[in-house]
Amino acid sequence: MERPIAVIFHRFGPYHCARLRALAARSPAVAIEVVRNDTAYQWDVMDDSRGFRRVTLFPELTADQPRVGDLRQRLYHCLASEQPRAVAIPGWHAPYALLALSWCLKTSTPAVLMSDSTVSDKRRTFLGERIKRKLLRLYQAGLVSGRRSTEYLLHLGFPELAVFPGCDVVDNGHFGQLQSGGEAEPGARQSFLVSCRFIPVKNLPRLLEGYARYRQEAGSAAWGLVLAGDGPEREKVAEAMSMLNLDGSVRLAGFVQYDGLPACYARAGAIILPSVSETWGLVVNEAMAAGLPVLVSNRCGCAPDLVQEGRNGFTFDPYETEDLARLMLCVSSMSEDERAAMGQASREIISRWTPETFATNLMKAAEVATAAPRPKATVFDKALLWALIHRSRALP
Repeated sequence: MERPIAVIFHRFGPYHCARLRALAARSPAVAIEVVRNDTAYQWDVMDDSRGFRRVTLFPELTADQPRVGDLRQRLYHCLASEQPRAVAIPGWHAPYALLALSWCLKTSTPAVLMSDSTVSDKRRTFLGERIKRKLLRLYQAGLVSGRRSTEYLLHLGFPELAVFPGCDVVDNGHFGQLQSGGEAEPGARQSFLVSCRFIPVKNLPRLLEGYARYRQEAGSAAWGLVLAGDGPEREKVAEAMSMLNLDGSVRLAGFVQYDGLPACYARAGAIILPSVSETWGLVVNEAMAAGLPVLVSNRCGCAPDLVQEGRNGFTFDPYETEDLARLMLCVSSMSEDERAAMGQASREIISRWTPETFATNLMKAAEVATAAPRPKATVFDKALLWALIHRSRALP
């Protein structure tokens, strides 16, 4: 019997499950999560593991991080029991990811890096980049989100032929469905939708400034704005709404669970992602699968891959509120047929970014990793991994 590919995540959300089902349909696979829940995302706990085999290392924990010693023991035991032919590891900073890499080195198991980091999504330091270059020598292949994350791995010295796209995808079919009748009527789509966590990098106060400018220019024809999400900046967002006199035109919809998102998109005329830093931006995948025009910050990793200027949407400088206001006016002033054409273009573009893309390219990465020579872990490599696993701060 063919040995499985092991795929590790901190916890499974709906996006992970869609990717894992696609992989398991093509190859023996085992999906390993550390905990069932955490505080970063408000998804409901995903108990559904139809289509793939699932292992939860700490089912008794929800938000708490396990101790490194306990994590090492359970992860090593799980991997030793599964004997995977390759291990797909998310990123280079979490202790569980580095422990998985350490196990791969110890057992000569091929390691595939899953990464959506880009050159510009965070402030980079000379020391941090040198450490990453050292770590990348220990992986044999990479599965990345798209163009910018590919460029970053190449910048760090990773071999181009060992890098494959498709890490950040969603179940397009889920977002293309409508959950109640009548909500997709074109005349009802008279609002901009922003769906995100309320955290500083999402740039929501500046978004509201741009929206206020747009309303001044559009007058009585202005669309409404719906903010779907929650987080530590909710109070700051509410204060900005009051200061800009937007209380009657902006609706705070709260966090919308996965099953409610298709109807949320069906009521919108266009999506906006205003982040000043974003490794990818899965909300753009979702909106495009739902057939919407997209307005995407040029700081988002997905922009070069998913946004075709003037065809399915536009990009903008997230620090320039006038730029955003102009594009909002442009989209809301279009005819329904023009917006429908942009939405159809979104569907066509995103049809190439699916869970099947993830599965196909992860299998290619696993094949490349299996054929590549295994690195010899030096004393320095082992010391570096030990230090990173036990550190208190993540690599930038």
